[in-house]
Amino acid sequence: MNIADRIKTYSQLMRLDKPIGILLLLWPMLWGLWFAAKGLPDGHILLIFVLGTVLMRSAGCVINDFADREIDSYVERTKNRPMAAGRVSSKEALLLAAGLSMGAFLLILPLNQLTILLSVPALFLAGTYPFTKRFFAMPQAYLGIAFSFGIPMAFAAQTNSLPMITGILMLANLFWVIAYDTAYAMVDKPDDLKIGIKTSAITLGQFDVLGVMICHVCFIAVMVVIGQWQQMNLAYYAGLVVAAGLIAYQYTLIRNRERALCFKAFLHNNWVGLVVFVGIALDFLIFQH
Repeated sequence: MNIADRIKTYSQLMRLDKPIGILLLLWPMLWGLWFAAKGLPDGHILLIFVLGTVLMRSAGCVINDFADREIDSYVERTKNRPMAAGRVSSKEALLLAAGLSMGAFLLILPLNQLTILLSVPALFLAGTYPFTKRFFAMPQAYLGIAFSFGIPMAFAAQTNSLPMITGILMLANLFWVIAYDTAYAMVDKPDDLKIGIKTSAITLGQFDVLGVMICHVCFIAVMVVIGQWQQMNLAYYAGLVVAAGLIAYQYTLIRNRERALCFKAFLHNNWVGLVVFVGIALDFLIFQH
């Protein structure tokens, strides 16, 4: 491969051509930053966290494809990924993942010690999640914890503390991640059953759709509790109402378990994360807590 082809292949391995994962990681981190700062956060912290989110999601994708390099070729949706197709070696993938992780770590070095310490479990979770599909019945829950770690890091960077709201916001996001990633797992369910890996969609069986919707309801409910606790106003709750409407629409997509529509529902969660963020940001902007 020439240099241009190699760059294109590496960008595909990092899934830069499919930014949905970056966005789903970005929104809860931004919720955390805005709650921590009670409005617009410090500009340099915001920039560091946005860039760090891109780097860590990219590293996670590379590690995921390294972990699944023997099975991706058997899954319809993933059979053409660079490692499954033999266009990237294991050594290249590991070096790329290490470089991306190091870049993310260097980004946070100007921040306080608590933020730097929290980056260690964040990296561990991101690096080990892909392997949980071999033995853990609900790897989506493990992913939910990994995808929530931007929240305590945001509070640590902005306030140098971890108030109780940090854990409650992580809980809300955990429910949301399990919901949307189970819808995602429903896309691959027939292939995953043949291969023998574990997902929440397989574990929940005929209750997969119900499980997705219960997790979405829990997500909205915990966000309402946070709103009450933080004395949020109309804009915040308007965002949650719109999010609930979007989630109701997702039910119409997943209820018949059609693979293409389940994937559409998964992608649609970007809008849920966005409207929740807009509600938080507008609330702090308008009502000046």
